[in-house]
Amino acid sequence: MKLKGKVHKYGANIDTDAIIPARYLNLWEAAELREHCMEDFDPEFLSRVEPGDIIVADSNFGCGSSREHAPVAIKAAGISCVIAKSFARIFFRNSINIGLPLLESAEAVNGTQAGDVLEVDLATGKIHNVTRNRTFVAEPYPDFMMSIINAGGLVEYTRKKLARGA
Repeated sequence: MKLKGKVHKYGANIDTDAIIPARYLNLWEAAELREHCMEDFDPEFLSRVEPGDIIVADSNFGCGSSREHAPVAIKAAGISCVIAKSFARIFFRNSINIGLPLLESAEAVNGTQAGDVLEVDLATGKIHNVTRNRTFVAEPYPDFMMSIINAGGLVEYTRKKLARGA
């Protein structure tokens, strides 16, 4: 799977409350969550984001509570991938479960600025900064995780697997 998008860059320790404020946890529909993605932390986020864009952040992205709402809001906002130096473990798992790819690459984070355009090849882990003509590599996903992402998340992956009788 290859992705291409403009970078929205953030610092360290962006928690799930910054991604989707707790007052919206009574919502579950992706379209509703999208409307509040980053609203307190980065009020202009939704006006800048375009389908396929990529979030690049420092370390510990998605820390805080274990709410699945955060990756759902990010994906619904049109973000195709998040690249960070590190992720909170539960955020990482929740993201894979809903089909939002995440890559860890300190070099890509350090070599990327807001507004840069990245091309990401999830199969190889290659991250190419088109704007700066630099290439970085992240660890690619194992086949089973790539299958979950390609299916659009764990529910769709399981649904397709059951339909095949597997």
